[in-house]
Amino acid sequence: MNRNPPPRPVGPRWATYLLHGLCPPHRAEELAGDLDELFQQRIGEVGLRRARWRYVRDVFSLLRPSLLRREVTVYPKPTHTDMLRNYLTIAMRTLGRNKGYSAINIGGLAMGMTVAMLIGLWVYDELSFNKSFRHHDRIAQLWQFVTFDVEKSSYDVLPMPLADELRRNYPDFDNVSLAVTRNVILATGDQTFTQAGKYVEPGFASLFSLNLLSGTPSALADINSILLSESLAKTVFGSASPLDKLIRVDNKRDVKVAGVYQDFPANSAFNEVTFLAPWTLLVAIEEEAKRDQNQWDSNSYEIFAQLKPGADADLVSAKIKDIRMKRDNPPGYKPEFFLHPISKWHLYHDFKDGVNTGGLITFVWLFGAIGVIVLLLACINFMNLSTARSEKRAKEVGIRKAVGSVRSQLIAQFFSESLLIAMLAFVLALAAAQLLLPLFNQVAEKRVTMLWGNPWFWLAGLGFSVLTGLIAGTYPALYLSSFQPVKVLKGKFRVSRFAAVPRRVLVGFQFTVSVMLIIGTIIVFRQIEHAKSRPVGYSRSGLIEIPMKTPELYGHYESMRNDLLETRAITEMAESSNSITVQYGGTTDISWEGKNPTTKPLVMSNFVSHDYGKTVGWQLMAGRDFSRAYSTDTASLILNKAAVELMGLKDPIGAPIKRGGRTYSVIGVVNDMIKEDPFKPISPSFFALSYTNVNTINVKLSPQLATGEALAKVEQVFKTYSPDAPFDYKFVDDVFAKKFGTEERIGRLAGVFAILAILISCLGLFGLASFIAEQRTKEIGIRKVLGASVFTVWRLLSREFVLLVMIAFCLAAPLAYYVLSDWLQNYQYRTELSWWIFALAGLGALAVTLLTVSFQAIKAALLDPVKSLRSE
Repeated sequence: MNRNPPPRPVGPRWATYLLHGLCPPHRAEELAGDLDELFQQRIGEVGLRRARWRYVRDVFSLLRPSLLRREVTVYPKPTHTDMLRNYLTIAMRTLGRNKGYSAINIGGLAMGMTVAMLIGLWVYDELSFNKSFRHHDRIAQLWQFVTFDVEKSSYDVLPMPLADELRRNYPDFDNVSLAVTRNVILATGDQTFTQAGKYVEPGFASLFSLNLLSGTPSALADINSILLSESLAKTVFGSASPLDKLIRVDNKRDVKVAGVYQDFPANSAFNEVTFLAPWTLLVAIEEEAKRDQNQWDSNSYEIFAQLKPGADADLVSAKIKDIRMKRDNPPGYKPEFFLHPISKWHLYHDFKDGVNTGGLITFVWLFGAIGVIVLLLACINFMNLSTARSEKRAKEVGIRKAVGSVRSQLIAQFFSESLLIAMLAFVLALAAAQLLLPLFNQVAEKRVTMLWGNPWFWLAGLGFSVLTGLIAGTYPALYLSSFQPVKVLKGKFRVSRFAAVPRRVLVGFQFTVSVMLIIGTIIVFRQIEHAKSRPVGYSRSGLIEIPMKTPELYGHYESMRNDLLETRAITEMAESSNSITVQYGGTTDISWEGKNPTTKPLVMSNFVSHDYGKTVGWQLMAGRDFSRAYSTDTASLILNKAAVELMGLKDPIGAPIKRGGRTYSVIGVVNDMIKEDPFKPISPSFFALSYTNVNTINVKLSPQLATGEALAKVEQVFKTYSPDAPFDYKFVDDVFAKKFGTEERIGRLAGVFAILAILISCLGLFGLASFIAEQRTKEIGIRKVLGASVFTVWRLLSREFVLLVMIAFCLAAPLAYYVLSDWLQNYQYRTELSWWIFALAGLGALAVTLLTVSFQAIKAALLDPVKSLRSE
């Protein structure tokens, strides 16, 4: 027998000699080769130590005579599919062996993908607003610029005759329709409902692609008909057919249901429209509408238009710009008509001095950027942990290269592992987004859904997952596959001292972003609270408003007030021309002594009854309130502080004011009351006595009774005057709170995303701290043997991360100051950027970092040095 066989390259030498001693040389070579190939494969699967034990088992299983005599089966060369399957198998086993890092890697990336997915759905919903209409690219609304003094203001309400003028003399339009929104009382049988709907001309149906489920759109030409939305029809009539059923409108006229249309989409300008009524019905039941048919200076109506194919909105706007100014008696406010395309209604609705300055599009870009940033933070975690852990696989790479693996195979293996993690994270993100969508919709006040059937959604999600996997796998794939196996297997491989620099830079970037988000969130909430704490000029406590929608409520002021006071449920009652939370109606036909005749300032008009001041609790600064003791008060005015400043009246009491060709006397001055945007200056206003130009009843509930009990008594009195109408009331507190809706919604979303960004950053920080503690286990053991305390070890491991956070804060603070200063310029009434906000954000980030790192640092410091050094 041959006792001097050539040594095998990998397998233990004793096994080679044993096989050569028990079988012919050629057979021994074949068996030893097969064993070595199997040994090489198992090293990658179970590690070198376990592979050696399995090698022993395989050798002794071959000692059976039947195996020694049998020829070795020749297996075909593995295909690309076999290789890919092998890579994925190894990747799954690698993930299983490192469960903690795998959970952090996959969980963190999935969290970032979930946030990006939810923000992406929100952005998609915003950008697709009003795009469900068939010809949305040719639909526009008529707006006008008006000039008061120097600055131009913009309004979306226009005179009624303009619609006919466009139809008759401007061939650029395919369709023009008048419309106006009204909250009306609909009654059928013993049921009454307060609903928001529109009175429209017949062309409205085709203009906005009305999808009728029953009936025909021609019903809008019949004064005795009405169209209901599908949801309202089910609410009123249940499963019964609503067609030809009678409904009474505002207790004025009976009309029949002539059709049911599918509800307008949630992301459209008409999502709250529950009925459509003929324009001729509005003219028949409203005296004001009947009077305005030929009034070119009564700006109270909406006009929608559809351009002809190929018509340019800007060119058409230039044609219609001066329609009013070319007619007789052009007004002093110089109206300029223009077309506002439907694509800009929702996101570009703000104008300043005749220029579109954007609007909600700012928040779309803001949240889009936040989504990208949060996703980037998750990707940074993924890359940091992947590259950090890959350094521990240097020996594996060295062995694989020693047994014949080429670099392209190693690159493919690392990329497959990275792609597997990214795909697993994507699947988890899909599930998490679907579960969190109801909560997200509640916070964002949206009704978005997952776009399961949208190919672009899948293309974006899968494309990003692949891109993330490729980017994260680049470092281990290209860097580790370049190792020289001789150095690695001899133990001479050392990671470059600059290898950790990219990780430190990325961690610093994470905390820079996190600190900026913290500061931004604090400023948003401070701005909201700053506006909420602004003096409103009246008392909102216990104040309710009741709209006068039925004719029975008019003309009974004194008797109704006396009846309500007798119940002791209220302390006062008054009527007004509009809500105290809305500024509607103004005039430029007003003058005073010393007024520059070339200026035409807009002064808002408010018509009120006696007792209005006592009801709302306005604050008199000078003079007196309206009083029944003075019959001359019908020719008197009360000004607000802004009006006095506008007019430059040093002694306003008794000053003559001319309005509408009549002279009035100022009897009082009240403090400014916030009726419009609480973030903007107060408009100059006057208050005049009137019992005819009113549409709102204001009631101050008694604090001596429970709210529910007081409301029940008030409702009982109202039912005696208008028994068929629902008792529809609103608390002024609630109406005022809605003025902060957009800012509060943005603040809530920003807060949630800031918390998630910090959580994702801390997740990556936790993984890195754990890895560093593991790398320095023996160093920590030696330090403890030499007398180092737990605090010393904790300081050693925490110092690097604390330094990174401090650098991040120094970068984040000036960036946040610049961005937020610019954002606050959008508000004329705004908060200050106090230094303590930045300090609080920095300390918060530092505290979170220390808490995150301390767990791993203290755990490593408490480890018994005997265990960490026993292999030395």
